[in-house]
Amino acid sequence: MPSFSFGGHDFRIVDGTALFWPDQKALIVADLHLEKASWFAMFGQMLPPYDSQATVQRLARVVADTGAERVWCLGDNFHDSDGVHRLTASVRALLGQLTGALDWCWITGNHDEHLPQGMGGRILTEAEAGGLVLRHRADPQEERPELSGHFHPKYRAHARGRSVTRPCFVASARKLILPAYGALTGGLAADHPEILAAAGCDARAIIASGSKALSFPLSG
Repeated sequence: MPSFSFGGHDFRIVDGTALFWPDQKALIVADLHLEKASWFAMFGQMLPPYDSQATVQRLARVVADTGAERVWCLGDNFHDSDGVHRLTASVRALLGQLTGALDWCWITGNHDEHLPQGMGGRILTEAEAGGLVLRHRADPQEERPELSGHFHPKYRAHARGRSVTRPCFVASARKLILPAYGALTGGLAADHPEILAAAGCDARAIIASGSKALSFPLSG
């Protein structure tokens, strides 16, 4: 698995858009946006209703592959706070198995700040582990090393006359912004001013390529 260091800790990129933290035996994902398709359906825009199933099954495979014992979900876990009530029985059952077997933490985001209790796992506004802060949206005033999501960063690379856009991590000395993990999520250019303002002028995009983590400066 491609690896890189942040905040004095080693991380491994798994499944392209998730992080495994070996020291904590923890898997970290951001922006699942579960039940996004059913939310759009309520307003007349019909999309294939399989996004939650695809995302949770994918997450379950990564948990098994890494042997993770803890999971941190960095906000916008559901596309809205009522999304948990729209889960199909099969997806609800799989989530129940995961949250029952693991130390699972739902960190709330701007889409799901009022998540209901009783869905398994713990619900927090932010967390801290190993000297790192975990929250949904980066706080430019935070001095401690911080992991977050929210922006769904993507990086566009040009090679051999082609342009390829891929989800990426955005890292700086004190910020690490994760890409969206959900099956039905868009993205924001990694060099967008909002991302650079949140991450800092030394920000770089990190993309998994085979066994390597490639790094690309985003400013300067």
